[in-house]
Amino acid sequence: MNEPADRAALARFHDIPIELSVELDRRMMKVREILNLQSGSVIKMNRSAGDNMSLLFHGVLVGFGEIVVIEDTIGIRITDILAE
Repeated sequence: MNEPADRAALARFHDIPIELSVELDRRMMKVREILNLQSGSVIKMNRSAGDNMSLLFHGVLVGFGEIVVIEDTIGIRITDILAE
């Protein structure tokens, strides 16, 4: 099948929601640190704008992106979509 035919075959699935997960970072914290968290607390992470990250749909790796900051919002710029 060619690409336009593939897209047409998938048209009936266009409105099915699929979970997109993006993990910005992980950090180990002591219980004491967690118990001291309150509204407005900031947890410093090691990632920053421009860092590469994995893009997962429903837990399956489908591509890669980089962290971007647009005004006061964090986003992901997709840099590569896996073929398979």
